[in-house]
Amino acid sequence: MENFFLAFIPIFVAVDPVGLLPIFIALTQSLDKSTKRRVIGETMLTATCLSIGFIFLGRVIFKILGVTMGDFMIAGGLVLFCIAVMDLLSSGKDNYISSTDLGAVPLGTPLLVGPAVLTTSIIMLTQYGMSATIASILINILLVGVIFLFSDSLIKLIGEGGARALSKVMALLLAAIAVMMIRKGISQVIQLF
Repeated sequence: MENFFLAFIPIFVAVDPVGLLPIFIALTQSLDKSTKRRVIGETMLTATCLSIGFIFLGRVIFKILGVTMGDFMIAGGLVLFCIAVMDLLSSGKDNYISSTDLGAVPLGTPLLVGPAVLTTSIIMLTQYGMSATIASILINILLVGVIFLFSDSLIKLIGEGGARALSKVMALLLAAIAVMMIRKGISQVIQLF
């Protein structure tokens, strides 16, 4: 159970469900309730298939390419850090795609499961094991689905400004996790020599 919580928190920060809330509302504001529910289902299905598929194929791809976990931790940490800094410095997501097929792209990927979640999930897999990582990914995706389902009520409760502020806090935590990953990756690479 402890491994689940240790894997859950970094993935929760990488997913950033609160930061996705205003984006989801902006993308789906013109849709009726049944279409919105379909979009939520497509989003969750896309995110689940992509993240679980990457967990099972990620290590095989590493072996083929000759990439060590230390290499991936450093590269992934740098990518996460860049994402976090861009999120901290941006005023919001500007390029919305308005389409009835937005559940898979851009919501399912890259917004819900993008580089941050994929990188974090591979690291969590190494540190906390398969079952804890898969469970934490699935619970996070389910949590996002629930947040999206109750999005109208939640945005009224915390307000758009509150959602943006919480998103910035999540970005700062993501930057801290990225630095930790880079530090651990460098440590692993140094041990190889």
